[in-house]
Amino acid sequence: MLEHTVAEWGGREDLWIFGYGSLIWRPEFEYVERRPARVHGWHRALKMWSRINRGTPERPGLVFGLLTGGCCRGMVFRIPREDGEPTLARLWKREMVTGVYDPRWLTAHTPQGPVRSLAFTLSRRSPSHTGELSEEEYRAIFAFASGIYGTTLDYAHRTLEELRRHDIRDRNLERLLRRIQAEQHKP
Repeated sequence: MLEHTVAEWGGREDLWIFGYGSLIWRPEFEYVERRPARVHGWHRALKMWSRINRGTPERPGLVFGLLTGGCCRGMVFRIPREDGEPTLARLWKREMVTGVYDPRWLTAHTPQGPVRSLAFTLSRRSPSHTGELSEEEYRAIFAFASGIYGTTLDYAHRTLEELRRHDIRDRNLERLLRRIQAEQHKP
């Protein structure tokens, strides 16, 4: 899949990566430019099982996936053409360890104009897609799920903080965290 993505990119121009979750606050690659961006036809959703990074096989956590429908505000990162292949290889080791994402080239609309960017999307047919979760299920995941990078709750809070820092609203995430927090503070 990496070779296919590199071939689709072509290596003739700079590489753009669309970040909508932890890539915004922990890209782990060098970039020469970062811009606010919006992709249409996709939305950020805390609906992907994480059995390593934010949970375990016995107690899976959650991470964000980019699902079809709606639109998503995030950031695009420009990587110089000559650094594109090594950056993709490093990104693959981080994002594609279990091969759960479907890498896609999406048009990201930025204040300076549209750019073709690589995004890591999630199919609703994937075994890692959670489907609909109840508030009780989210509460249990937030209370107990933890993996090599920490808890699902910390991940969700950190993502929300970073989105706000970049003036990006995610009403679904805000509402979910507000409800969970209110439940935790009930006598």
